[in-house]
Amino acid sequence: MRHHRIACLAFDGMGPFELATVAEVFAVPRPELDVDWWYRFELCAETPGPHRVVGGFDIVVHHGLGRLRHADTVIVPGVADVRRDVSPAVLEALRAAAARGARVASVCSGAFALAAAGLLDGREATTHWRHAGLLQERHPEVRVNASVLYVDHGSVITAAGTAAGIDACLHLVRKDHGADVAARVARRMVVAAHREGGQAQFAEHPVGRAPADDPVVSAVRFALENLHRRLAVDELAGVAHLSVRQFERRFVDATGLPPGRWITRQRIRAGAALLESADHPIDVVASRVGLTVAGFRRHFREAMGVSPSTYRRQFRPAG
Repeated sequence: MRHHRIACLAFDGMGPFELATVAEVFAVPRPELDVDWWYRFELCAETPGPHRVVGGFDIVVHHGLGRLRHADTVIVPGVADVRRDVSPAVLEALRAAAARGARVASVCSGAFALAAAGLLDGREATTHWRHAGLLQERHPEVRVNASVLYVDHGSVITAAGTAAGIDACLHLVRKDHGADVAARVARRMVVAAHREGGQAQFAEHPVGRAPADDPVVSAVRFALENLHRRLAVDELAGVAHLSVRQFERRFVDATGLPPGRWITRQRIRAGAALLESADHPIDVVASRVGLTVAGFRRHFREAMGVSPSTYRRQFRPAG
């Protein structure tokens, strides 16, 4: 059996989950799939030897950057520190791999290495939502999209944080071997077989940045307790004992969003929780979060990137 060579970069301070994700998909032998070829996984580092990872244990890397010269796919599962420059040797190895036609992918903060190497110039890319602003600031030539799981440009793929790396790796298997093989790998891993790259990262958004005694907090609590009904800005301003103008200004300062958009986001979050935990029809879920069925479907797809029905199939626990 011939192999597709995967070179995965390792470094001091890396997160073990991202590395394990890549290894689980590409390093595990899968003779039961009966495919013509599979992947040969090699872990590489600028300096071979032991590397300390998050959690206080070491991994031993046997290969140097030279293995990138022969890899069919190079994967960067993060960088040591998003605020530090990536090693020139690593950047040059990435550029050389891409120039000779290797597929290059990143998971989470690995996008910073691809961006520093110039591989994302003029392209849309993603990373963990917490790092998106910094990536855009440091690399304005990249179109950073913090709302998706992964972005595929064919030869360059970027994935969001942590579990989105699973989706991106399975996406690569799907491209290489088809949907059936990718689904069988996902089944063995006990994960969703397919989440579209455009699906939202499901990032947690703070309820508010205001101190506990800020009057906006009382309005936030009131809104969360009454998502099932219509909520007007003037009503919330009354709860906060502020004028509408004062309330809107202070609400944006506290939450980062205008009241209407924030309320819609909370309705969708509450609806997602109901889809995960109950068998209620979509119209019942919509009613319980204060939206019409059409409005719920539209806002849910805009926020999550998938329909409510698709979300339920993917995230409702089996049993």
